[in-house]
Amino acid sequence: MPRLFTGLELPMSTGMMLSFLRGGLRGARWIDPENYHITLRFIGDIDDRIADEVAYELARVHRAPLTIKLIGLGAFGGTKPHTLWARVERTPELTELQAEQERILQRLGLQAARRKYKPHVTLARLRGTSPEEVANWLELQGEFSAPAFTAGRFVLFSAKAAVGGGPYLVEESYPLAA
Repeated sequence: MPRLFTGLELPMSTGMMLSFLRGGLRGARWIDPENYHITLRFIGDIDDRIADEVAYELARVHRAPLTIKLIGLGAFGGTKPHTLWARVERTPELTELQAEQERILQRLGLQAARRKYKPHVTLARLRGTSPEEVANWLELQGEFSAPAFTAGRFVLFSAKAAVGGGPYLVEESYPLAA
């Protein structure tokens, strides 16, 4: 049973910039740079028949390439931080691509996403890291931003059934072309 999600890949130069942020935070399990991505829609563990339907239906998405900009860092989890991330600037084009995929997956009978979509790149999973430690790390990093890049495709990734972090495999790719 594959564990699937859709996403956007990052150029090597952007991944390199993000990798320079690694380190200096107790309890952080850093994501390997080759596994950095922007999740569009987590699908989860599904059977092979549904996976084939998902792959087929995603091929019907026709959108223009997207301009992506990473600006800012943050953490999910509030008083119990669990994930460190780089913020992806939300654009109407990115929101529409994600929403179209959400509609496709719901039409196939998959449950709606549980959380409101917040585009980001996961940098590390945290365990036992205090909010103060995260705040200090974020302050030391200053205002992060990376040059904008163009995403010319989205992909269907598979992952091992684990607590995130890869390795991720590209199962299918879908061009974004005007």
